[in-house]
Amino acid sequence: MRWVVLDSKEAVGIAAADQISRLLQEKPTCVLGLATGGTPLGTYRELIRRHQTGELEMSRVTTFNLDEYYGLDRDHPQSYWQYMQEHLFRSLPIPEERIHMPPGKPEQVEASCLEYEQEIEQAGGIDLQLLGIGANGHIGFNEPAESLQPATHLAKLAESTVQANARFFASPEEVPQYAITMGIGTIMKAKRIVLLATGEAKAEILSKLYTSPITTRLPASMLHMHPHVTILADREAGSLLPFVQEGIPTDTLS
Repeated sequence: MRWVVLDSKEAVGIAAADQISRLLQEKPTCVLGLATGGTPLGTYRELIRRHQTGELEMSRVTTFNLDEYYGLDRDHPQSYWQYMQEHLFRSLPIPEERIHMPPGKPEQVEASCLEYEQEIEQAGGIDLQLLGIGANGHIGFNEPAESLQPATHLAKLAESTVQANARFFASPEEVPQYAITMGIGTIMKAKRIVLLATGEAKAEILSKLYTSPITTRLPASMLHMHPHVTILADREAGSLLPFVQEGIPTDTLS
């Protein structure tokens, strides 16, 4: 696990876009795993900028999103489908048939989850998975629990997650209580993983992730077992990391 602490959230977004750009140079038909929320917005803005200036070609990319709220139609303003359209897909030439997201209102949940897993496998697996991290250590919507689901599944959201996401809705009562999410095993199958963390609110959980043993009570700790994980954090999110406090250069850490 490589830890990189940068001066600003803008620098985090650019660094993540750099990783995606390098992958695209190596493999123009790569498969990207994408995330939502506030953290990856800087990355998406930078990818769009590079596309508009001709630095980046993304028409042959295939994408799979981490999760979707259960019970929301695609046209719901707070669905992750709408988020991705607004913040990325409308500005890039990725064909719609190459864009994949878990359905918010599947007729049969288990069958739909299995189909999503099969689609990822048929695409050749995810080359680079972009992640955020919840204040309770969740990745995707894999919440702290006694055990974790390996594959795409219907997940009950923790109350802290519901409260954190309430800012996007008119009231906390409108926040969905469930989501369909990639499982920990699905995430861990990605060839590379880039986790983004920005802001003071993520400082404590990043510190815990750095020192934590592998435990289902901190789902992100599973990433310690992956051979190619990069953590990109800004100064605020990384402020409690011991090597930052000691002034050790982050590019020497792994």
